Amino acid sequence: MEENEHARSQAAAQLAGIVEMVKRLEHTSECTGGEECEITDEEICNGLNLHYEAGKTIVTEEEREEYHDEEAIERMIAEDPLTVQVRSGWQSPGEELKPEEFEILLCTGGPAVRIVGELNSHNEPERARIEYQDWGTPWTEYFGADSEEMDALATYAGQFFYC
Repeated sequence: MEENEHARSQAAAQLAGIVEMVKRLEHTSECTGGEECEITDEEICNGLNLHYEAGKTIVTEEEREEYHDEEAIERMIAEDPLTVQVRSGWQSPGEELKPEEFEILLCTGGPAVRIVGELNSHNEPERARIEYQDWGTPWTEYFGADSEEMDALATYAGQFFYC
């Protein structure tokens, strides 16, 4: 068993939460709800952090409307991280500092999880990766993400301003 398996599992949990938020964000940008919406009760419960039990959970109309509130999911994402920071590279004295890298701290302590990456010339995330650590261990990149999760991570990181 990996030395900091607890931290690795926390990174997986944080990533799963990000995937759900991004699914909801993408859905609300395309759908306003109503009868034509084909989203399931389970997906709504996951997006609203509600418990779902097959055959027993029935989503209310208010919960369905809440799920489709685009401003609410944008606010949820904005309030999700503990901090969002940038740093610049080497520059000569007197030159304007330009952000080159970002860090989104999701949780801290034992374990801690963050998203780090590089910014392009427009201060937009160019690459994002998730890292974790436990007490006394170095930051370690989480390699368990599939392509859908990596896309969600990039979308999530793209919701913040880095200037």
